[in-house]
Order: sequence, then structure tokens, then C-alpha cells
Amino acid sequence: MEMNASYTSLVAVGDSFTEGMSDLLPDGSYRGWADVLAGRLAARSPGFRYANLAVRGKLIGQIVDEQVGAAAAMRADVVTLVGGLNDTLRPSCDMGLVRARLEEAVERLAPSCGKLVLMRSPGRQGPVMERFRPRMEELFSLVDELAARHDAAVVDLYGAPALGDPRLWDVDRLHLTADGHRRVAEAVWQTLGLPPESDWRARLPAAVPPSWAVRRVADLRFARRHLLPWIGRRLTGRSSGDGRTGAQYSAELGRAFWVTPGNTGAPGPVATWRRVDVTPLS
Repeated sequence: MEMNASYTSLVAVGDSFTEGMSDLLPDGSYRGWADVLAGRLAARSPGFRYANLAVRGKLIGQIVDEQVGAAAAMRADVVTLVGGLNDTLRPSCDMGLVRARLEEAVERLAPSCGKLVLMRSPGRQGPVMERFRPRMEELFSLVDELAARHDAAVVDLYGAPALGDPRLWDVDRLHLTADGHRRVAEAVWQTLGLPPESDWRARLPAAVPPSWAVRRVADLRFARRHLLPWIGRRLTGRSSGDGRTGAQYSAELGRAFWVTPGNTGAPGPVATWRRVDVTPLS
């Protein structure tokens, strides 16, 4: 892509990875890589608009049914789509269905935007990753195939060993830390043809491994606070995203809306966003 390309709008579609968990802000909301990327793009393009439609816990079928149509209608310069990983982490997963729904999403989004960006998601090092690795790699092979077929860009986070470092993952072992999200934002930024500002692939400095006792305490805390509730939701058919909508989706209007920098005269990163007025569909 052309270096120093200009983009005036971005729509982000997906699950918790794109919603921004666990990049927690003081007010209890999440920021995440998509918000960071939008803020950086907005600093380059007056009148920039952004919408994050992602919702935690969503499976690829839910992403297609609940987000893709709204995203396609916005006709953005850039749309990011990351989905399917939640499906692969379930004990029972129909990869044929995952393939069909992801293909449907790409076929609907690619013609609606200037550039569609897909991702090979990062994977934390550990036994859980090893258990589900074959499914994940099948998903990523499909991502590559669809990208080639529809002229979409692919951000290969899975192929970056640094993003597997446990220190870039939150205590829930499912979501990236703030530093991890910053790296993803930089990876997408570079994929869009914009000048590098940091090396998102850089490994963290070597550290002394924690003792056996410290690891066991961390394992017990993880199981109590995160693993058992996750298993409970699976057994009861519930999801952490039940009843939630994307940050820029209005359930009242039944459609997505844009946000734009709150202070259009301020150079540099965006501090606040304001909603662009929308009217109900007739």
C-alpha cells in the first residue's frame, strides 16, 4: 500500500478482542487496539469518523447476524473483521459452519469498504493454546484464503512470537494487556501503509521466571475468577455478551452511528469522541 495513505473512516467488527478487553479505563469502559488506531488515524484526517461494533463473547454467526449488515451500510474507508476464535475455543465446534459464516461476512464487507482488514489472532503460550491450535490454524488458513480471494489485507499477529508472551496477556489469559493492544494497533497501522512508529514485533526483555509457588497461586486465582465462570456460561448456554451492543450501535435506532473527535481543532491523539447525529431508518 501507499505509504502515508489517508483514511477518513474506520469500522471495527468482532468480539472481545476488538471491543478492547482487558484494556480497562478508569471509568470502567474499554479502549483497546481499535480505539487506539482510530485516534491515530483521526489525528491525520480532519473529519474522521469511527464506529466500534464489536461485542465480547460473540460467535462468528452472531457477528455476521448482528454487526456485518450495519458495518457494510456505513461504507467506510477501512473495516476490520476479527471473528471465529470464540467458536474454535468451544468444546463442540462445527468448523464447516465457521467457514461458511466467515466467508459470508467477507463477501458482504469487502465490496462495501475501501479496504477490508482481516487478522490471524495472537495466541498466548500455554497448554490451552496447544489444545485448540489445530482449529485455530484451520481458521487462519481460511482467513488467508478469503483475503487473497477478496483483496483484503491480513495482519499476522499469530506469526509474531512476542505476542505469545504471557506478560502481554491479562490475568484472565484470554485478552491482551494495554501494551498488547498498543502493539496490535501499530500492526494494523503499518498494514494500512502508514509509517512505522514502533516495532510491534519486538520481544520483551528477558525476565526471571516466577517460582513454582507463585505460578500455582496464579493458577488457582485464574481458575476461581475466570475459568470456572467461563465454564459455567458454557454449560448454561450464556455469554458474556448477552444483552450488550457495540459501543457505536444504537438498539433504539436499530443501526450503528459514527463518532468523531470531540475537539476537531486539537492536533495529536484524540482525547474524547462525540457522536455524530443520526436519524432512524424510515
